Amino acid sequence: MKHAIFIIFFFIVFNELWAEEADTTLNKWEPKLKLELNLSQIAFQDWSKGGENSFSFTGIVNWKMKYKTENWSFENEFAAAAGRSRVEPDIIKTTANEMSNVSVLRFDIEESYQSPFISLLIRTPISPGYDYKETPEKVISGFFDPGYITQTLGVFYSESDLFKTRLGLAFEESFANKFADRYTDNKETNPLEYFKFETGIESVTDLKVYLDEDILYDSTLRLFSGFDRLSVWDVMWKNTVTAKFNDWFNVNFLFLLIYNTKESLRTQMQESIQIGLV
Repeated sequence: MKHAIFIIFFFIVFNELWAEEADTTLNKWEPKLKLELNLSQIAFQDWSKGGENSFSFTGIVNWKMKYKTENWSFENEFAAAAGRSRVEPDIIKTTANEMSNVSVLRFDIEESYQSPFISLLIRTPISPGYDYKETPEKVISGFFDPGYITQTLGVFYSESDLFKTRLGLAFEESFANKFADRYTDNKETNPLEYFKFETGIESVTDLKVYLDEDILYDSTLRLFSGFDRLSVWDVMWKNTVTAKFNDWFNVNFLFLLIYNTKESLRTQMQESIQIGLV
């Protein structure tokens, strides 16, 4: 009888521990890695209707890491895109050239959708960028030239992974070297400035909407402004619609809008449709 009671007690305790472990994601890393390659190629020989040989590719890397405890949560996302294209007899041109890494540490408040957070955002081109409107083409950017680092302290709000937003006090450093006159220099002062520091407000909002079972709309809106120029805001609005055919093949539609007076007084827009392997 005693052995029976002990066995029953053992199984009850074991089942409770197993159920608790199976239902929680606490104290463990959750990694996600997405590699994507988009290709386009066409070639002609003795083609009577005209046309030029062309080739283009874009490689995309998205790596996420999450870690959660009872009291705090940590998320890190690294994203990079590099692309080239050529239409003969033209030169090879850069079509994608960016890299960013954002880390967010949240201190979770029990039974609340709001929580204090600190974050670190790093942005830079990967390789030299060119202005192809000039002949010959002119180099206008390079790795960490310019580079941006933003630290933010504020409030994070999220009810689910489909909608997240954060707002806080931000400190942003802008770096440049060869192209300081284009990105960091104050034209009204001397000497040439290779570094710029701003204190201001940053807002970042992420939205995910499933338009269909295999069609996802993903939007990120980032706003930043220094306290000395609150009438002018830097805007980065990235919109992606992904249609997934299976686990390794999808179609992406991308629309990117950037307004950053440190880079250009004009609103920058990029649109692309990519079919590729994941």
